[in-house]
Amino acid sequence: GGFGSKIYHYAEEAIVTWAAGKLGRAIKWTAERSESFMSDAHGRDHVTHVELALDKEGRFLALKVDTLANMGAYLSTFAPCVPTYLYGTLLAGCYSTPAVFVNVKAVFTHTVPVDAYRGAGRPEATYLIECIVDIAADETGIDPAELRRRNFIPPDAFPYQTPVALQYDIGNYHATLDAALSAIDYKGFEARRQEAALRGRYRGIGLSTYIEACGIAPSQVVGSLGARAGLYESAQVRVHPTGSVTVFTGSHSHGQGHETTFAQLVADTLGVDYDKVDIVHGDTDKIAFGMGTYGSRSLAVGGSAIMKSLHKVIDKGRKVAAHMLEASEADIEFVDGKYTVKGTDKALGFGDVALAAYVPHNYPIDEVEPGLDETSFYDPKNFTYPAGCHIAEIEIDPDTGVVEIVNFAAADDVGRVINPMIVE
Repeated sequence: GGFGSKIYHYAEEAIVTWAAGKLGRAIKWTAERSESFMSDAHGRDHVTHVELALDKEGRFLALKVDTLANMGAYLSTFAPCVPTYLYGTLLAGCYSTPAVFVNVKAVFTHTVPVDAYRGAGRPEATYLIECIVDIAADETGIDPAELRRRNFIPPDAFPYQTPVALQYDIGNYHATLDAALSAIDYKGFEARRQEAALRGRYRGIGLSTYIEACGIAPSQVVGSLGARAGLYESAQVRVHPTGSVTVFTGSHSHGQGHETTFAQLVADTLGVDYDKVDIVHGDTDKIAFGMGTYGSRSLAVGGSAIMKSLHKVIDKGRKVAAHMLEASEADIEFVDGKYTVKGTDKALGFGDVALAAYVPHNYPIDEVEPGLDETSFYDPKNFTYPAGCHIAEIEIDPDTGVVEIVNFAAADDVGRVINPMIVE
């Protein structure tokens, strides 16, 4: 993701560029922290009325949402999509609510513009749904965890078409709920609450489940919403005669750890040493085209583009290896960095094949062009949908009003973990 507010178009940037051109001098514009609060885009500002209908067993029947969304005094770059594309489409949450009505009205005010900042629409949707579910739990007398469990989309219902456009590919919300409840010892809370009362403290516990649309990319989806750009990603994988690898990616890294994660993808897939992989990004003289880093898309979209190129490299290497090993291409397997002939001990290392790809002594050029350099573009047909459950336990001092978080548990299903240390 982007994790910041610098992606939008600001008037100051245009003015500084214009002034530099007029004066023929480099110009630097810096804002004080207080100035940034008055000029940079802010994250969210909603006033919402929400209603939830349930049957006698506590099953959700329908959700109705009316939201007044503040756009600020002017429209910022992605402002209109935040309360619609990124908010309205996630108001089904983790639940199998059969009917969801969403009405969003955007208004101009005298505040700074609102844009996609830290979550962008997804936190608003989660907060709204989880608040009304807690209210429903309180009014029905059903335990908040049980009410959620009762209404989760069952694991065998995926892929699941929500009433608000999105189709979830996969999920197991019961598992993340159970993991979080176990981690915080939910069943033991009442005993801890009573113990806190003996000390003159109020003790409370609250939980929230969530689902997030990540891997922001599907060009067809954003095109239908009026976007004027495709949100695919590009990747070029160049294997040198020495066996070292250079990856050119359109996903720019500014602290997300792409150099580590992308290099690990390459090393694991090709069976080369990690330190022989070089990741190149952010250089417009070298990168053909890229749509950037934001919307939790770097690995899901940029990483997938790299994987497509890696598979192309492996496939071309298979052609070269087939000639070198005097075997049919269909009989060549690539496993653990080696090309082998099925059912035999005949094998070639990836480095040997990489060198041979540049020295066409053992294969006809009219069938296989020299070199091992492949480019791919990846445009997913859907988002990815990580989900989870967070639980907080707090104590309040009634004399001072001071709130202390005494315990917190989070269970997050992030899908396949490429680098555990970066995830942590």
